[in-house]
Amino acid sequence: MTKSFRNLIWAVLLVTISCSDAPKGETKTASLPVYKDVPYLQDYSIKYNKQGDKLMLSQVFMDRNEVIQVASSEGILRTHDGQFLYPGVLLQDKTYRPLTDKNITAITIYKDQFVYLDDKAVLSNAWAGSLYLKHDLPKANVFAAGNDFEFLISDGPMLQYVSKNKKNWTGVLDKDKVKAIKFNKKNSTFWILGEKSIASFNPKGQTLKTVFQNGNFTSFALLHNKLILTTLDGYLEVDATTGKQIGEKKTKLPWTEITYVDVIDGHLWFGSTKGAFMLKKDGKFDYYYGKRWLPSNNVIHISKGTDGSILILTDAGLGQIVYEEMTLFDKAQYYEKQVRNRHIRLGFNATLVDMDNGNFDTGRLSDSDNDGLWTTMYLAGEVFRYAVTKSEDALQNCREAMDAMERLFSINPVPGFPSRSFERSGYKERLHDPERWQHSDDPEWDWKSTTSSDEAIGHIFAYGAMAELMDNDLKDRAIVLIDTLMSHIVRNDLYMVDFDGKPTTWGRWNPEYVNARPKMVGDRKINASNIIGMLQTAYHFTGKEKYKEKAFDLMDNHGYLDNLMWPMKDVAKAPDDADDWSKMLSESWNHSDDEMYFIGYWGLYKYAFNDTLKTKFKDAIIDHWEIERPEKEGAWNIMTALTGTQEFDLEEAAWYLREHPMDMVSWNIMNSHRKDVTFLEPNFREQTLSEVLPPDERPVQRHNANMFRLDRNYAKDGSEEFSAGDIWLLPYWMGRYLGVISAPEKNN
Repeated sequence: MTKSFRNLIWAVLLVTISCSDAPKGETKTASLPVYKDVPYLQDYSIKYNKQGDKLMLSQVFMDRNEVIQVASSEGILRTHDGQFLYPGVLLQDKTYRPLTDKNITAITIYKDQFVYLDDKAVLSNAWAGSLYLKHDLPKANVFAAGNDFEFLISDGPMLQYVSKNKKNWTGVLDKDKVKAIKFNKKNSTFWILGEKSIASFNPKGQTLKTVFQNGNFTSFALLHNKLILTTLDGYLEVDATTGKQIGEKKTKLPWTEITYVDVIDGHLWFGSTKGAFMLKKDGKFDYYYGKRWLPSNNVIHISKGTDGSILILTDAGLGQIVYEEMTLFDKAQYYEKQVRNRHIRLGFNATLVDMDNGNFDTGRLSDSDNDGLWTTMYLAGEVFRYAVTKSEDALQNCREAMDAMERLFSINPVPGFPSRSFERSGYKERLHDPERWQHSDDPEWDWKSTTSSDEAIGHIFAYGAMAELMDNDLKDRAIVLIDTLMSHIVRNDLYMVDFDGKPTTWGRWNPEYVNARPKMVGDRKINASNIIGMLQTAYHFTGKEKYKEKAFDLMDNHGYLDNLMWPMKDVAKAPDDADDWSKMLSESWNHSDDEMYFIGYWGLYKYAFNDTLKTKFKDAIIDHWEIERPEKEGAWNIMTALTGTQEFDLEEAAWYLREHPMDMVSWNIMNSHRKDVTFLEPNFREQTLSEVLPPDERPVQRHNANMFRLDRNYAKDGSEEFSAGDIWLLPYWMGRYLGVISAPEKNN
């Protein structure tokens, strides 16, 4: 079953619920569409690496017992060990010792049983070993099974037909060399591919007929009476009856250097020198590139497993693409374990780095300038999870993350200032960043300074959600931290002031700084939007007038309402006469700002001082969302639902969640070579394509990255694993809390 078959499973999943059923705290002005969380097919890869550089692999099949065998230059191999994210290996198959003594050159599947070709016969261990058809081609290395225990074999120049019940036949392909043989069950005909031609063999009349000649083919398949003939520059379609080419050569493909093609469940599957891809019914492709899916990108052979998986053999080993039925809730359960097992550092939501080729056991947990931000995004997701499920596990996760967040404030000497991170002292790598790392009063610990607005807005977002939705001590702890941080900012004239008494580079919301930027420069809008949302949140939960007074002062006397209402379509580069800082800030679209905007919208919209402002803020949010729609960003679409709007691209948000790869390792990814996509001219938004690629075909990245990024080439392939805490769990659990994603349901 292929990835495109998902469409049959999850189509027409949007239903509506009445506003009376909306979760606590959600907008009550209108009903919202809801994604019905029924099972879909989630794909992931199990990889098996070959042992030895000189070993040549040629074919792979799975029998009815779900045993996988690979034909190689050293005989039959089988898979050993191997599971998702933990690659296995290909080893010599010794399960039936007499078979290891034979010179087996090819394998195939007949009636879901392994059949072998050696220098003397076609044979099998199935059917009590009774299948043993001798042939006269000692160098035979190509064969295919037909009906009723009949086989057509070849050594290149010669063809021979052998059967249990019919007389044998020998022939020669006209002035060509056989490369592949396949059988068409519909008309009981063998098709033979040569290097420059394709012919058919009718076993009934034992006649051989050349159908088409038009140079250098690499592989072929038969689909709906059309011959698919592949080359190193695309493929041809030929009418199997008339032998005439249909249309022009097909080159609008992920890659045109095709090495193999087959038909699986009515879909064309292609192997190439740059990965494998499947042609979907809508004319687009599912593309499997890189070590996320395959041991290498040079594909040799593809077949369907009896368990529904797709077996993709490369020159470096086997990639088994597995399709598992699951709901988004099932996927969330997997990601919850991924975070807790590999991504918690001192309570922070962290990245695993310095891995050796995707091996988690070789990696280490890394600190980050954005430990506060990534952790608050994960924390907010767990708050939403707790609000929906009352899970004790979610509550404990919140407590541990909150411990880390509180210590960000207490580990440094500056009142109300949140550190970027902290770590045990003496770690040598920290010496390379002396501007950020500072010693604490405790000689065992250091803390990271220069905190930015990214962290500040993350703090207020998570604490606001916690203060609203928690019914325990965490509510009070969250309010204390809101007040602590915002008191520091207000006390310091809307700056975050570091240990040296100076404002940090990016912690600046003061009008003198903000309004120094020309109106079209995004920093003017983002800083105004964030600080108003932060002040509203502080006032909402503390009731302290200083926050309300400061917010209205900014809006009434310093243009902050106009700043945050500036249309997104008018955000642009600074003019030539602007200062250098403004020019630097506006060289291109800032996707980190997008992240800051949207997590800030929680406080901007929910805690608006009055209905008039709430209506304006809703307009600003939807205006921003309209600009972001091409990215199909799951988190931004779901956050927009906060406003109660009926249109927020729920289907695209669900698509993001379904299509996101379960493998979150930083494998090298390439898409800039693709010929099946439409590239755009360089532009301010850095949108490279007319339509964004699915998440499982592009680099794994956080929400602050460009979803239209095509490539990522690490010096060490597979050196990092990202946490799902902020990337996936936040939008999923927010969607559950807002009621736009249902609880898991059975598929009827």
